[in-house]
Amino acid sequence: MAITMTKSAATQVAAFIANRGKGLGLRLGVKTSGCSGMAYILEFVDQLNDDDLIFDTDGVNIIVDKKSLVYLDGTELDFIQEGLDEGFQFNNPNVDDECGCGESFNV
Repeated sequence: MAITMTKSAATQVAAFIANRGKGLGLRLGVKTSGCSGMAYILEFVDQLNDDDLIFDTDGVNIIVDKKSLVYLDGTELDFIQEGLDEGFQFNNPNVDDECGCGESFNV
């Protein structure tokens, strides 16, 4: 089981943590939400939970709880810039369907 980041995503996360001045990494998780059933969660982590797993890319940690890993295993986090738009993109091989707005998914 693994979660990875592209170089672009790792660079961006490291910059966010540096600007923030603290943090162990970035939490990637899922929650029940949206019209397709699940939505991604991204948040900074200052303290680990007992069920957290850590995946390191270029010295930057993605932290995932065991329940979310079932839905996220194999996911690659990318950071893309297209014109004036920029943001994180989730390349999740477990997704069966996404809603039209791209805010939620199901597996």
